[in-house]
Amino acid sequence: MNTSDDARRRLERLTELLAAWQPLWQPLPFQHPRLPWQAEWPAMVEALLALSDAEVSRLQDAPFTDPPLAAWLPVAELEGLASLPQLPGEGETLAQGWATHVGGRKWRQIEAFLPRVRLAAGDRPLEWCAGKGHLARTLARRHGVEVSALEWDAALCDGGAALAEAQDVPLTLVQQDVMAADVACWLTPTTHVSALHACGDLHRRLLEQAVAAGSALTLAPCCYQRTADAGYRPLSRLGADGMARHHLSLSREDLAMAVQETVTAPRHVQRHRQRANAWRLGFDRLQRAVRGQDDYLPVPSLAYGRMPGSFVDFCHWAAEQKGIALPDDSDWAGLEASGWRRQAEVARLELVRHLFRRPLEVWLALDRLVFLEEAGYDAQIGTFCDRELTPRNLLIRARRPATA
Repeated sequence: MNTSDDARRRLERLTELLAAWQPLWQPLPFQHPRLPWQAEWPAMVEALLALSDAEVSRLQDAPFTDPPLAAWLPVAELEGLASLPQLPGEGETLAQGWATHVGGRKWRQIEAFLPRVRLAAGDRPLEWCAGKGHLARTLARRHGVEVSALEWDAALCDGGAALAEAQDVPLTLVQQDVMAADVACWLTPTTHVSALHACGDLHRRLLEQAVAAGSALTLAPCCYQRTADAGYRPLSRLGADGMARHHLSLSREDLAMAVQETVTAPRHVQRHRQRANAWRLGFDRLQRAVRGQDDYLPVPSLAYGRMPGSFVDFCHWAAEQKGIALPDDSDWAGLEASGWRRQAEVARLELVRHLFRRPLEVWLALDRLVFLEEAGYDAQIGTFCDRELTPRNLLIRARRPATA
């Protein structure tokens, strides 16, 4: 999509809808035994709780396909506003030999992203937050040009430099904190910055620095919630005005919702997630009773494979993390069963939030696009691959027009 009026229209309408419906999509069902909005929407709650496990699984994966919520919520309009075309790519298919030392999914993302990086004559390519420089190395090979790459982790810089030397690729990997003031020396009007899934403040910094220098950019943003700000600060004037007029506020938890969609995990991983959620909800009921406080108590996350072997062990671990003493006569079987019942209920109530997940992500990307347009850039937004490869498939590319 490259029509400025269309981008602004979408941003303004999404602002209105997100603000109007925020009482429904902002509360986190797992934190509330009864959601603040449930009493006002009894028919919708009844329809959600009546869904089968198979229907829940289908709607988690495709919330806009045959949605039962269309009777109450603006499903069709949200879908239309959140639907963006795939941006066309250019050039030949990348040589498969270039995939050596790159993970399979990461390589397929590079294959999809890189043909959409449009270098112009005289562009000096630069990768932002490069890791080992897989994207930069492939960019150098594709165009036969020298590429620079910025990465703060010295070990990743060393590993990437070794790969570039072994493959005889003209890549300069520089240890650089992109949040530091001296990063500005790397951006000029002839720089073309690329970033594939730069997170939160890191890609916000890229946008601000690129605009200050007049650099071209190709960006796939990610993880908007990874920010030092407690609440979202829009980049564009249009976004800021809309948030103020419609009283839209976005916390880090809200921003995290925008990137919670994942590619369907293997069945054993799905079962692990369900069990972890059920145990957390069982513990939640217990901690409320033990503390005598009817509010949610966040417990640290555990990586896959580190969960205790039983519900009882999990509760003792969680209680230790929060400094809670558990009674020895707890009804462990009853608490675990209640956790599983709550897990099923929460999964159904969360389908309301799922409807606003992609629209919020598109809204955040449009705020970035309009920010660039307000700074005098010609900018485009669209997708660079199918969601089955990565749901974080939004891409922004922008260049300031040459002056006569």
